[in-house]
Amino acid sequence: MIVALDIGTSKVVCLVADVGLDGEVEIIGVGSHPSRGLKRGVVVNIESTVTSIQRAVEEAELMAGCKIHSVTVGIAGSHINSLGSHGIVAVREREVADYDLERVIDAAQAVAIPADQKIIHILPQEYVIDSQEGIKEPLGMSGVRLEAKVHLVTGAINAVHNIEKCIRRCGLEVDNIVLEQLASSYSVLTEDEKELGVCMVDIGGGTTDIAVFTAGSIRHTSVIPIAGDQVTNDIAMALRTPTQSADEIKIKYACALAQLAGPEELIKVPSVGDRPARDLSRQALAEVVEPRYDELFTLIQAELRRSGFEDLVAAGIVLTGGTSKMEGAVELAEEIFHMPVRLANPKGVRGMEDILRSPIYATGIGLLLYAKDNHDTDFAAASTDEPIAIIEKNKTDILTRMKSWFQGNF
Repeated sequence: MIVALDIGTSKVVCLVADVGLDGEVEIIGVGSHPSRGLKRGVVVNIESTVTSIQRAVEEAELMAGCKIHSVTVGIAGSHINSLGSHGIVAVREREVADYDLERVIDAAQAVAIPADQKIIHILPQEYVIDSQEGIKEPLGMSGVRLEAKVHLVTGAINAVHNIEKCIRRCGLEVDNIVLEQLASSYSVLTEDEKELGVCMVDIGGGTTDIAVFTAGSIRHTSVIPIAGDQVTNDIAMALRTPTQSADEIKIKYACALAQLAGPEELIKVPSVGDRPARDLSRQALAEVVEPRYDELFTLIQAELRRSGFEDLVAAGIVLTGGTSKMEGAVELAEEIFHMPVRLANPKGVRGMEDILRSPIYATGIGLLLYAKDNHDTDFAAASTDEPIAIIEKNKTDILTRMKSWFQGNF
């Protein structure tokens, strides 16, 4: 059993899933609660965040009928940085073995990073054996010199610790901390898109996460701290309405392209205090929302240009995340990027499709798929003999690692 916890700026989602014998992920529990203690993807109030996590986890536990012990959690925020690196080692036995791969990845991660940052992910892009490029799986291949090109993702140590602290206060353990746009890519991108070159844009409540894939590997990641919250603030300021009402108006009536909204469609706008509600045309609302989306897409385009990948994303742009659901967002993006744009719903899991078939759950479902691929599905939900099972597993892991170390060094 695997559990994913997506701690977002607007909501906390907890998903519980079972992995079948065929490797299919079936979702058996969903819990969601509005998030109060985060701003732009970073924890700003621990108490509020803990309460939101507890509520979401309790809801998922009730639905799944089990106790949750450990979770795979997503991380985002403007403190996330990424850089490319490469490492070179000599192959010991003239044939690439597991410990050669470990050594070359170790060599690749030996780069100078600021003292307040830590490495969150080391993502291998490709390997080179004796000037033979483009190798994805080097294990067992013959050669003398092994080189790895990797993508390193770093984040602020304090931001990671705060997320871990919130989860531990809820009595849970952290299995893995995963970059949110990497998780989303597992649930919304196809292999063909990754091969051809694609830019995935996850527009959430507090941050917009960008990930660029070419030749099947992740090449660039970045975070823009403008997203749905800014749109809500714009509506609240322009229409002089409370933030809560502005959020409801945004979800129900807003449109990202003024041409698509008719001037004759009227909406009721609540006023501040005890003043009566006012009527406003939907087109006037669209004229408030469109400039913010325009700015956001222009910033994404500038980031693509700066990273040098604008001409390499032949498959275009894939939009996901709650804020990308707005009517007209895809059409506006196509106008700005001049390339194909699609709105992606998460896929790759079974169960509760009617609820989860929405870009809102892209990160949560991606975290489940990441956990399935990167874990021997550990015991996230418990049986009574669980501690013994984990100790046995750890024992065998340590023995295997000691054995390979002795083989490699003597």
